Amino acid sequence: MPPEGLPAVRVIAMPADTNPYGDIFGGWLMSMMDSAAGSVASRHSHGRAVTIAVEGMTFHRPVVVGDEVSVYARLTKVGRTSMTIDVESWRRARHDDRSYKVTEAKFTFVAIGEDRQPRRVPPVEI
Repeated sequence: MPPEGLPAVRVIAMPADTNPYGDIFGGWLMSMMDSAAGSVASRHSHGRAVTIAVEGMTFHRPVVVGDEVSVYARLTKVGRTSMTIDVESWRRARHDDRSYKVTEAKFTFVAIGEDRQPRRVPPVEI
């Protein structure tokens, strides 16, 4: 079952996002995950945050044209300037009610100020 709550990103996979075999590019899916994690990081840090690392990305299933892709992102750790966000992507075929996990990864973001230097983020108890 997908994680509880609303996804940070939900999108339909389109033909322009595929490789020559009709499967969705892994890079496209990773960009959706980065967008979801970035939204969580910016909201928590109240400003600009940039991706500095992605860990453990493994693809469990393919995504095909027409699939609804839901990306869930959850803040799991906060440092002085950094945030770790667990991200999961799930697919649902257009005419089906079942969802399947496609991939997951840990994204690390650093909050930066207008000077593009790291800045403190609010603490949080997870």
